[in-house]
Amino acid sequence: MHCKHKLSDGQMLPPVHRERKAVMDIVRIIFAILLPPVGVFLQVGFGLHFWINILLTILGYIPGIVHAVWIIAKK
Repeated sequence: MHCKHKLSDGQMLPPVHRERKAVMDIVRIIFAILLPPVGVFLQVGFGLHFWINILLTILGYIPGIVHAVWIIAKK
């Protein structure tokens, strides 16, 4: 059975867009591991989660990574 990727309004994503989204998710996760705030910024911009991630990364690198990967994975 094929995996169905739908937009919020129920429309299907074309295969090219699914591939591009998958590649961008991988890039974001790589950034989340190397520089957690950059990965969060690429996902949500300069929002609350970005500043929370800055704080977590300053307090400890691992909490920053966990938070960044969680932000990227939940979207």
